[in-house]
Amino acid sequence: MGPVLAGVLQLLALIAALALAYIPLGNYMARVYSADRHWRVEKWIYKGIGADPDTEMRWPAYLRGVLAFSAVGVLFLYLLQRLQGVLPGSLGFSAIDPDQAFNTAVSFVTNTNWQSYYGEQAMGHVVQTAGLAVQNFVSAAVGIAVAVALVRGFARSRTGELGNFWADMVRGVTRILLPGAFVAAIVLVACGAIQNFAGIHEVGQFVGGSQQWNGGAVASQEAIKEFGTNGGGYFNANSAHPFENPTPFTNLFEIFLLLVIPFALTRTFGVLVGSVKQGYAILATMATIWVGFTALMMWTEFAHHGPAFDIAGGAYEGKEVRFGVGGSSIFAVSTTLTSTGAVDSFHSSFTGLGGGIAMLGMMLGEIAPGGTGSGLYGMLIMAVIAVFIAGLMVGRTPEYLGKKIGTREIKFAACYILITPALALVFTAAAMALPTPGNSMTNSGAHGFSEILYAYTSASNNNGSAFAGLNADTQWFNTTLGLAMVLGRFLPMVFVLALAGSLAEQQPIPATAGTLRTEKPLFTGLLVGAILIITGLTYFPALALGPLAEGLAS
Repeated sequence: MGPVLAGVLQLLALIAALALAYIPLGNYMARVYSADRHWRVEKWIYKGIGADPDTEMRWPAYLRGVLAFSAVGVLFLYLLQRLQGVLPGSLGFSAIDPDQAFNTAVSFVTNTNWQSYYGEQAMGHVVQTAGLAVQNFVSAAVGIAVAVALVRGFARSRTGELGNFWADMVRGVTRILLPGAFVAAIVLVACGAIQNFAGIHEVGQFVGGSQQWNGGAVASQEAIKEFGTNGGGYFNANSAHPFENPTPFTNLFEIFLLLVIPFALTRTFGVLVGSVKQGYAILATMATIWVGFTALMMWTEFAHHGPAFDIAGGAYEGKEVRFGVGGSSIFAVSTTLTSTGAVDSFHSSFTGLGGGIAMLGMMLGEIAPGGTGSGLYGMLIMAVIAVFIAGLMVGRTPEYLGKKIGTREIKFAACYILITPALALVFTAAAMALPTPGNSMTNSGAHGFSEILYAYTSASNNNGSAFAGLNADTQWFNTTLGLAMVLGRFLPMVFVLALAGSLAEQQPIPATAGTLRTEKPLFTGLLVGAILIITGLTYFPALALGPLAEGLAS
């Protein structure tokens, strides 16, 4: 079997698995967020944190819950890292430096999981399990909660109430993420991923000495790392490491995990708003972009440029031979079109255009299908923009799901889509203009520029993957990337929840002959076009200086 055929068959198998999980998982999540009863363990949690899960919240109260919970998470994780030297199970590792501890705490709380450290050489068992793994669960649950709040804004009328943040967050953990990650961890252990609390030990004898490895609760963290679209690896090699991702099957399984909730949430959306066709329209938009980007990535990486490429069958530099070019291409597109950021290959080693495709996936806003929750609310914001554009074309007040898109709503949507590009481009410009940050680049020219552009794009969009080659463990990058992650996570949530509150207050408008049918293929095409055009106009100058210049020169 040729490598191209193998890659295509992997893609088809993945699509089939996602299709089988779509309806049952989507319907189940709709029941989770519309249920009236609380589980006993959930009642214990509410009692412990002093929350009333039955109190409805307007959007400012919902936002305060998101911000307060996340702030406590940052403080706890920061202190855990700073005290690592005196904690049991630290494996002899010392406390993390303040700037790196800040960066890491912010990274995991914002669901970014950017890592400027070597996991196996810096973090002990307590920090990994009680700190990082816990945030993998709750940060993903926060994202889903915000998405559900926006969906309620469309579904409800003549009320500003969006549900209860504490109930939504806790249910996301107890009823969705924990059971799913538990099953996934068992599958990974059965397929060879490690799960232990072993200390550091030497492995074999090599030229120049022996190699040291430490064990850890890797399979359980790998499961929620993908299932919650987090991305932070136990080891520096991330999902290219055989302890995390041992076989081609586990590679495909991990891609399935990072895609299944974001895709299935479109079904949840359709059920909650009372029209599954609306969910299918959003799904079709996400799937069109994902399949298109995957096909482009596989084409660029399988394209031959000389005898070495002909012999190897593709661009194998930086790719794990267990997975091949096809598996690595699918993983790269899936992890950058979601907020996962995990890697099973090094994106810096992709072809110039291939690296640009990975970067563009993040620049779209990671909405195809995006992260757990963040992908859905990002796509719904783009749907509001597309409806507004259609309204301008025909001279009619735009409507979406029976709600008018007026001046207030479009301002919230416009502010949302401007935040992350502004963060990525401004921080990139500052890093290139100042003398010190440039010293962290391994490469010069277009590729070096791509390293920095990729880093800030990844941080601002809460992705977390790296282009590799950039030494980000400096005070400048730890601080500025941390700020980009905080602002890129919570400022958009402000406008999402404000939009949800505004929509929930409206009275539904009955559909007429002039209403845009947003469940039809025509709207899907309009939405895809709006996404690509808005992103292209925003980022094209920066892309032209980096990956496009490198790709066209090769």
